[in-house]
Amino acid sequence: MESASYYYKYRRFIKWLRLYLALAGPGIIVMVADNDAGGITTYAATGAKFGFHFLWFILLLGPVAYVVQEMTVRLGAVTKRGHAEAIFDAFGPFWGWFSLIDLGIVDFLTLVTEFIGMTAALKIFGVPPVITVIGVAILMSAIVMQGRYWTWEKIVLVFCALNLIYIPAALIIHPDVSAITKGLIPGFPTGLTNDVFFFLMANIGTTIAPWMLFFQQSSVVDKGMTEKDILFGKLDTASGALFTVIVAAFCIILTATLLYKPGGVDIESAAAAASAIMVHNPFVGSALAIGLFDAGLLGAICISLASSWAMGEVFGWAHSINNKPSEAPMFYVFYFLSLIGAGIIVLLPGSPLVLITLFVQVIAVTLLPAALVFLILLLNNEELMGKYKNTLVQNILGFSIVLMIIILSTLYALSVVFPEMFK
Repeated sequence: MESASYYYKYRRFIKWLRLYLALAGPGIIVMVADNDAGGITTYAATGAKFGFHFLWFILLLGPVAYVVQEMTVRLGAVTKRGHAEAIFDAFGPFWGWFSLIDLGIVDFLTLVTEFIGMTAALKIFGVPPVITVIGVAILMSAIVMQGRYWTWEKIVLVFCALNLIYIPAALIIHPDVSAITKGLIPGFPTGLTNDVFFFLMANIGTTIAPWMLFFQQSSVVDKGMTEKDILFGKLDTASGALFTVIVAAFCIILTATLLYKPGGVDIESAAAAASAIMVHNPFVGSALAIGLFDAGLLGAICISLASSWAMGEVFGWAHSINNKPSEAPMFYVFYFLSLIGAGIIVLLPGSPLVLITLFVQVIAVTLLPAALVFLILLLNNEELMGKYKNTLVQNILGFSIVLMIIILSTLYALSVVFPEMFK
């Protein structure tokens, strides 16, 4: 009798696991893709500049990202509408266009950083930037034009798995465990300097970004998830948040171990870090470069789709990956134009590519509070959300995140205007 009970529980667990694996995807993809080319550059620069001292902050950002993205799961599953459409319907055209223009600017700039990362990564292996841009554009077009969301998702999840390359790369160099443990204790040994504020902003901007809200909600809708799938969507998002902070932490550990020196080391990009590491450890340097390319590709795939989904929602175009190009021409035209535009900027001689990469993260987090306020207000609309609206605790957490970002943005602005204030 007891064995029959165990067998029944086992069968229930297997059934539950199969259902979870079928519904998982949007949360893992959006979180892992958030470790994009700009993110990897930010983490690499953070490790070289501050050693292990930012590890506690990176781990803190995992729960913060989950709190934000979990709201998009509920909103998409309940309303069956993407984020841009939901804002237009709830707040009217003025705020709708405000959010869409905000998204469009940040998304395009971020897409440029993805191409910067990919071209820089493959340049290490002797691939010319123009070949990288053309090859990536063809690959991304092939992935998105195959006409099925589920197939697209499986392909992208393979690239997500490759993002874990930083874990074995960091472990193989035997990092100092005691130094890592000290890095998990909150604090800033260098004090609150201009550099500290900049890197705090950059790390927030690469962990929570406006495009993530639009992407995950539209992805939930395109996948066809409903209210009964919300629990699985939450688990999917939590898994993604865990993966993203683990990868970020190991990337910092890698550069902190191999590049950091007392007083900090300034590096221009993750590609520069990979080149410097490759001189002494070709395997680890190559792993960092491969991971950078994969991160840029993942970011480009998701960001370009976030913009295309949003435009389709607002202008009433057919806007599903389940639509073939002949069925959703404007959706795919906008998608292709985004890729072409970003690729051309990267290939222009004299473009300040490193400056763009770092400051896009800061711009993203500066514009983030407005996007979060819209999201929280939508989740408090009882007529829209019913029993799935935000609880008091969820509202406190949400508005605390907004307040934290506003405070850090203000302090960073003060550190720029009055550089002597935080010396």
